[in-house]
Amino acid sequence: MNKPSKKMGKPRLRPYFPILTEKFLHPILKIKKWLRYTAAVFMVFALIVGGMIIYLRTQSLPVAAISQTSQMLDLQGHVIDTFHAGENRRSVPLAEISHYVIDATLAIEDRRFYDHRGFDMKGMARAVMVNVQSLSTRQGASTLTQQLARNLYLTHERTWQRKMKEAMYTAQLEMRYSKDEILGMYLNQIYYGHGSYGIEAAAMMYFNKHASELSLAESAMLAGIPKGPKYYSPYLDMKNAKDRQLTILQAMLEGGSITSEQADAAYAEVLNFQALGSGEQEGFAPYFRDYIRYIAVDKLGINEQMLNEGGITIYTTLDSVAQAAAEEVIAKGIPESSEQQAALIAIDPRSGYIKAMVGGRSYKKNQFNRVFANTRQPGSSFKPLLYLTALQSRFMTPATRFKSEPTIFSYDEGRKTYEPHNYGDKYANDLIDMRKAIASSDNIYAVNTIMTIGADKVIDTARKLGIKSSMQPVPSLALGTFPVSPFEMASAFGTFANGGTHVEPIAILRIEDRKGQVLYEAKHNAVQAIAPAEAYVMTSLMESVFEEGGTGSRVSSIIKRPVAGKTGTTPTDAWMVGYTPELATAVWVGYDKDRKLTVAEAYRAAPMFAKFTEQTLASVPPKIFPIPEGVVNVYIDPESGKLAAASCANRRLEAFLSGTEPTEVCGEPAAVDDRNEKDDVKAEKSRSWWSDLKRWWTD
Repeated sequence: MNKPSKKMGKPRLRPYFPILTEKFLHPILKIKKWLRYTAAVFMVFALIVGGMIIYLRTQSLPVAAISQTSQMLDLQGHVIDTFHAGENRRSVPLAEISHYVIDATLAIEDRRFYDHRGFDMKGMARAVMVNVQSLSTRQGASTLTQQLARNLYLTHERTWQRKMKEAMYTAQLEMRYSKDEILGMYLNQIYYGHGSYGIEAAAMMYFNKHASELSLAESAMLAGIPKGPKYYSPYLDMKNAKDRQLTILQAMLEGGSITSEQADAAYAEVLNFQALGSGEQEGFAPYFRDYIRYIAVDKLGINEQMLNEGGITIYTTLDSVAQAAAEEVIAKGIPESSEQQAALIAIDPRSGYIKAMVGGRSYKKNQFNRVFANTRQPGSSFKPLLYLTALQSRFMTPATRFKSEPTIFSYDEGRKTYEPHNYGDKYANDLIDMRKAIASSDNIYAVNTIMTIGADKVIDTARKLGIKSSMQPVPSLALGTFPVSPFEMASAFGTFANGGTHVEPIAILRIEDRKGQVLYEAKHNAVQAIAPAEAYVMTSLMESVFEEGGTGSRVSSIIKRPVAGKTGTTPTDAWMVGYTPELATAVWVGYDKDRKLTVAEAYRAAPMFAKFTEQTLASVPPKIFPIPEGVVNVYIDPESGKLAAASCANRRLEAFLSGTEPTEVCGEPAAVDDRNEKDDVKAEKSRSWWSDLKRWWTD
């Protein structure tokens, strides 16, 4: 009997249901094969998706070069100018945006923003249904994240390649940022029309408010604009804008963020729009704004692109009250039909802060800033620097006398001559002292002075007081024949006002980047250029300019506070440079093409100075110039320059540097001791100030 071979397999089992098995076996085998194939495809897909996620997480998003509007602030923190390269944009944190803006934006743009991961499938389906039913594009299908990705990194072309990139960038944004961060970026980036990017810029442009201050009605109005700025701008079509506002309010009502009463009240609210293109401060301080840009870029090295697009904040020293007063007095001080020009610069002598700057009568017609023009002769307004040098030399005092008469001076060892003339050829034809010479602006006395002390020393003094313009050591220097800018003159006179301390003028206090980090901070550069006593004696002498017989006396009734200064007149230029303890101001008037001034045209500088000073300091109580150590007040006889005894016919109280007061006595000394004499001087000084204060108060 044959045994079965060991190589033979086990006998196959016969199926219990041979007919059914034969019928369904083949389809079952096919399904099993399909399942294996599907599982393999799913595994491959999972690997691709997982790899894509890993890839997206490791890849950096493209650099989004979003420009930010930079702004310039005045001393009170008001915006006086903005800088932007075609895009007015100012980013703010999400916490500084009204919740009405957030609710309105989410209600109309992306209701499920906080529920999806960048792609809202339910929202897309709902949008399709709504749009089909209404036969319009009432609802959009893109999420805020998709819109942000498109606006940050892509163009708006309709191609599959762009859509693929948009999806990729959307996923990356959701991976890298929180929902609040994405929403904040969106609200700071979206376009609201008329050059405004971001909700802060839009709020300021439309309503002159910060984004945090927007009401429900204002928020609903603004939230509707990004869908079509040209179509929904209230400036272009108010009906469309109101219809869009109503749609958004209804969406907010459906979403439960507002009540029906709030919606009705917001829709009925009459909104107060700013005039398009007006801006709160448009046209304000244009010459100063140009100067700030020049300082920031050319002096401090701030990149031009950063200035225009970097979102920096420049804090300046401009005082809006002083600037408004300056622009007003310039506008009203010269007839509108006249071609005469003017410039004004005002500096706080204590801090060096530039408080006001007007470089011309019309910035639109001519942007040249005459405040810095070093082509105009200061004339007699330069003389205080000459007389300061004379006082410092100790060769001359306020009592030094020269004869005021036509004189020919020789110099350069007799090889050259110089023949000055007084304005209008008016001379005292007698001996006059320094106070009289300053008050009447006597040129003969001035040239006698420079011939006595030396022109080189006058130039040295000018340099100490901040004047850098070119000068030559010749006799005519005494009469201000070498051009000096109004800026330099105001800075120099500020040294007298500040007790001899010269403070470098400052226009920019600090510059911060968009994150608030300080890029630049000004330093207070102060130098004791001259002795306080020297500054006071010169101030005392220049006060006589505004007293009876002085060249500035015609405006003394306007000024109701202690003031010192000096006028200056040349055939083509007229100046008034003066100061109080709080403000040093230089005013220049003239023609750009060296046209000669009439008498009436030359008289316009002093009234501008007086009106500006009073308007700017209207809220500041009058303050006297303090008398420092090193000053001696004694009675003198103006006719002889000697000490005036009680029996002297003429007595005038005069300030001297200690040790330079006269020693010779006019008249017979009275039988009083020195203590009584000093008491009389103090009493006279007190009566003098009291009389002035009463005059300032009653005039």
